Amino acid sequence: MREAFHDELDSIFIDLAGIARKVQHAVARATEALMTGDVHIAEEVISGDEAIDLAREAVEEKSFELLSLQQPVAGDLRTVVAALRMVAELERMGDLSVHVAKIARLRVPSVAVPAQAEPTIRRMATVAEMMTAKTAEIIENRDVEAAADLAQDDDEMDRLRRNSLRELLSADWTHGVEPAVDLALLGRYYERIADHAVSVARRVVFVVTGETTIDA
Repeated sequence: MREAFHDELDSIFIDLAGIARKVQHAVARATEALMTGDVHIAEEVISGDEAIDLAREAVEEKSFELLSLQQPVAGDLRTVVAALRMVAELERMGDLSVHVAKIARLRVPSVAVPAQAEPTIRRMATVAEMMTAKTAEIIENRDVEAAADLAQDDDEMDRLRRNSLRELLSADWTHGVEPAVDLALLGRYYERIADHAVSVARRVVFVVTGETTIDA
């Protein structure tokens, strides 16, 4: 009975890693829509969010079933509760990708990101996608060491966010208020994707070690 229970726990983590990979794809496609002004890609990201929502529901149902049918000991209970919190974080990352895609769609046929801001936004997008990919691996392998590396990646995202805000507030900014608002929102969305990735990594560390902090 306990072996079957732990098999179910393992399957939940496999499902979580699969959701993280769906989110990684959504981040990449939303960024592509943003940089190209392709409304079809933007719509793909927006409609594709339903698959992430359904995957979250499946993980929740499986987790609640385990809680109701089994009597998990402290460590197992910790794992199930952490999984429920992780799946909520991953769904939110998918929602943030949709927000990026909606800005891309709103500005079609133009491109939302002016050339002046493109290098910073593109790098933020790259870091967000990379962190999401690492999150999938951390979940799948329950890799505490990789979780510490993710926290360092988040430091770069924070620096990029500050740089983006400086660009918007500088005297050299000549693109007006509307693009500035778009870019402020985009920076926030990518930053929040990174924050959620770190939060998921912390929960994996908690499952493995019982600790709530990541040692970088």
